[in-house]
This record gives sequence, structure tokens and C-alpha cells, in this order.
Amino acid sequence: MSVSLIDGWDRASLAQHGMWITERMGAGGRVYAMPFAVRFDGPLDVDAMLAACAAVVERHPVLAATLAEQDGHVRLVPGEAPPPIRFEVVSGPSGGAFGDVSAPSGGTSGEAPALSGGASGSSGGIEAEVSRPFDLVTGPLARFTLFRLAPARHVLQLVAHHAVFDGMSKDIVLRDLAAAYGGSALPPLPISYGEAARAEQDRVAAGLEGAAEFWRPRWHDDQDLLLPGAARPSLRAAPGETVDLALGGETAGVAERLGLTRFEVVLAALHTLLHGYGNDRVAVAVDLSTRTEETRDHVGLFVNELPVVSTPRGTFAEFARSIREELRAVYRYREVPLARALGGISPRTALTPVSVSYRRRSGADPVFPGLDASVDWTAFNGAVRNTLHLQIVESPDGLAARLQFNPDVLSRAACESVAGNLRALLLGIAARPDAPITELSSPGREAVPTRDAAPAGAPGTVPASVAASVAIASGTVPASVAASVAIASGTVPASVAIASGAVADSAPDAPPAAGAAAGTVADPALLGEVEAIWCEVLGVDEIRPDDDLFDLGGHSLSITQIIARVRDRMDVELSFEVFIDTPTVAGVAEEIARSR
Repeated sequence: MSVSLIDGWDRASLAQHGMWITERMGAGGRVYAMPFAVRFDGPLDVDAMLAACAAVVERHPVLAATLAEQDGHVRLVPGEAPPPIRFEVVSGPSGGAFGDVSAPSGGTSGEAPALSGGASGSSGGIEAEVSRPFDLVTGPLARFTLFRLAPARHVLQLVAHHAVFDGMSKDIVLRDLAAAYGGSALPPLPISYGEAARAEQDRVAAGLEGAAEFWRPRWHDDQDLLLPGAARPSLRAAPGETVDLALGGETAGVAERLGLTRFEVVLAALHTLLHGYGNDRVAVAVDLSTRTEETRDHVGLFVNELPVVSTPRGTFAEFARSIREELRAVYRYREVPLARALGGISPRTALTPVSVSYRRRSGADPVFPGLDASVDWTAFNGAVRNTLHLQIVESPDGLAARLQFNPDVLSRAACESVAGNLRALLLGIAARPDAPITELSSPGREAVPTRDAAPAGAPGTVPASVAASVAIASGTVPASVAASVAIASGTVPASVAIASGAVADSAPDAPPAAGAAAGTVADPALLGEVEAIWCEVLGVDEIRPDDDLFDLGGHSLSITQIIARVRDRMDVELSFEVFIDTPTVAGVAEEIARSR
């Protein structure tokens, strides 16, 4: 019997809370779908495999959970519907339509997850499972599908929302599946997910002051980036594409010689490359695990994204060691979300235009009796959270790496150029790790176009929505002007978050939102009520009508608490979009006035 999901504490973790807010603002979507597929060759026992999936769900009830806002807090609650576990047969000479198949009932104690037969479909069935949306409120947030491609070939696909799944969860699921398929009972987890979330939040509260002091001199949310073929950066979730990156054994040799890990070598090389493109100050967001000894066997979201900032100089060996020291300093605050430590960071899917996820797998893959199993550890969901994301999985067999990119702001040819440059740089580092950075094989600044190089509307230029957000962030134009350009061009609705996460004021000449009266202005009494709520939530004595929520230190929890208080005291349900469009007392008060 599995430990309960909540066990006395039902608050969502900080990472889940931030993801819930981002989804409710319409800025998440497919980018949070995490596909995981295992191919089996051999005589697979369908009944046993479906039962193994059910056993995994029983051991990890977070897979059957949903998120709900109650009293200003996002809570983790058991879902009304369990994760579906399905069996589908791909028929036809080319793996065409799915046949209708009656799935056996792989039961477990208690109410088992739903098992259903396959519905007819096309050869895109596996892809269709990845693209099907999730609803964090209604669930389910995970789906298992066993596809029969041939009598002795099957693919088991799990697609889970990132709110209940992370990279290391793949290893845990695979191990538990193999044990259950082999007939072993899965032991209960040492603590519930709720207990883990509570312990994490206690540690964050204790480390918040130290994290704020650490990040103040390091973090500058300039959102700028120079890349070949990219006119502007992006910090929005968008349809993405991938380019495979060939990383051979050279990284292992450099790491051993310099006394570093392969991750530290690759991250230092990426910083060096970005510096070579003309970025004097480099910021790359890195996914850091927040797992503890008690949560090492938990499926769930135990990741925090934090930036690693540098100004590359000296020899590569010297710089790489400085990256190692910076990483270790950042790691001390790995559980504290940056937005909790500092103000001025609005909810978004990425902190910086370039990010990295690096996961190290140790040991051999679990054994499925009678089957050969293979896994694509870097399976792609078809979306990217920023301009460029480097995904690497290290295993005893080597490195599997690929670049995910936003084709709206970076062409495939440009991304392939970046991949080639990084590969060439790593080869140069392997040959001369003690060489000055300026002498290594990296592109010069002439390889990168200036910001004004591409004419407006030319292929590869950025959408107006992105340009507006960059202009706002850089201070080159007023927010109202930049926002009005984006709205007028039709690239982004006034109610939708600006692409990079920067906040835009409502344009004076833009048409009012649907159902709103033009020129609505909140009365002083309403402004006073809203100001009082903000002071309570943010813990300050005085707020001006035009103060920005995020500049005041607000974050995802602040938003849900403000919404809850307004609902309770004024009987008005605020939209989440107002906290992106106009995150001020005046903006919220006007939204309340329009909604009454």
C-alpha cells in the first residue's frame, strides 16, 4: 500500500505553485508536457505491463493528483479521475490505424486506474498523445499508453505534466515498472508528497534572506541575447524544433584533466561560446535538482531553475574552475525560487533566453524479464520555453544532447551553426584547455548581426510582441507605446502576457477589453480597498496606485492571495491576465470596476 498523497499537508510545492500560475495565465501549455517512451522487443505480457503501470500510479499518488486554488493557496488534491492506462494496436503494413483492442484489467488493491481499449486513429497516435493538453484543475495529469507495433515490438508511452514529473522521475518510473513487471511488490515511499513539500517550504523560508543577499549583485533581468541569426531573444513558450548535438568523449578527458565534472565543462564552454558571440555578461539558466535523501525515490517535480552568471576571461581552465565555484555557490540556495528571493520577476516559462538541463544517470538500466528495452531519454514535446535550450543526459554510454530552439526567432540553419560552433569549441578546449579563451576555436563578434541589421518584417525577425517586451525591458520606449504596437499588429491580444514576460501598460489608444467600458477609472474608495489588500499580502505599509506588483517583491503566491481576498471581500473573480497586462493597484482596481 502506498503512502498517502497529502498526509496532513496539502499545499502545492513552490515549483508547482509557480507552474500553476503560469498555466492559468496562458503562458504554459505543451511546453510542460513531459513524454517518456520505452520500446520493448520480445514477447511482452500485456496484462503484466498494464498491471505494472497501475502499480506505479499506486506507489506515486502524485501522478493522480490535481491542483486547486483555495483561500489564496494552491493545494495538491487527489484527482477525480485516475490516470488512464490504455492498450492500442497499430495495424497495417506501415503502422497505420489503431485497432480496437479490449485491454485486460491489471488490478491493484483499491480502485485501480482506468484501463481502456484503443480507439481507432492514425500513425500519429504516439505524437497525438504528446500534444493532447492537460488541465491542472480537472486532471488527470498523467497518461499511460501501451502501443503494439508488431507481435514482438511494443512502445510504452507515459506523458505527464511537469507539475507532477521531472527528468529524474523517468528513471524512477522505469525502475518501478521493471520491478512490478517482474513480479516484485513496490515498497511504500518513506514520506508523502505533502510532507516533502512542507519540509521544502520550511527550508526555503529559512534560506530566503541569505538567497536574497546572494542574488542582488548577480541578477540583472536585461533579457538581452546576441546569437547568430537571431534578431531578438524570446522568453515565451512556443512551438519548437530540435538539432542534435554530437558530444564525444572529449568532454570526459577535459573534465578529468581539470578536476571538473562533464557538466561543468559543457556549461563553461556554453558561456564561452555566448561570450564569443558578443555577450559580455552571460546568464544561462540551469535546472537544479531539489531532491533530498527522503525524496530521491519520489516521482514528482523536484527542480528549480536558477541562473549562472559570468563574464568569461582568462584561460578556459581558469574560467571553468570559476564556473564550478559559482555553481557550488548557487547550489547552496537551490531550493529558493529566484522570484521569492528578489522582486521584479513576473511569472514566465524561463528565466533567461538560453537555458540548460543536464541530468546524470548512473548504473545500468533495469531489466524487464524476457525483453530488450530501449529509452529515448531526450524525448521532445514539440515546444520550447525560450530562445535556446540545451538538453543533455549523461549515462555510462556517453552523452545524449540536443538543442531545442524557437524557429520564430532562430532559424534552423542558425541553430545548426550554434551546435557546430559549440562542438568545435569543445574540440579546441580538449586540445588546449589551458589556452586563453580568446584563442580558442569560437566565432568572433562579426558572426552575430547587430540589433538593427535585419529590416522590419524580414524573415527571421522577431514578432512585434517580442520586440515590445524587449523594448519595455530595456527602457527604450514606454511600455504603453510598445504594447500598443504589439496589439495593433495583431501579434498579441491585450489580455495575453507579453512574450518575454515583461509587463506592458495598457495602450491609451488601444480598444477596451471585451465587455469593458472605455475609460473606466476606479474610484478612490476602491483604490483604497485594493491598496489595503496589497499591503496585507506583500507585508508593506504603503503602496502607490502605479507601483508594480513584481517590483514590490510579488510572486505567484502573492497573485493567488490577492485574488482570494478580492473574491472574499468584493465578490469579484479577477482574471490572471490582469497581473501581466497591468500588475498595479490601479490596474487591478479598474478590472474590479469593470467586472462589477
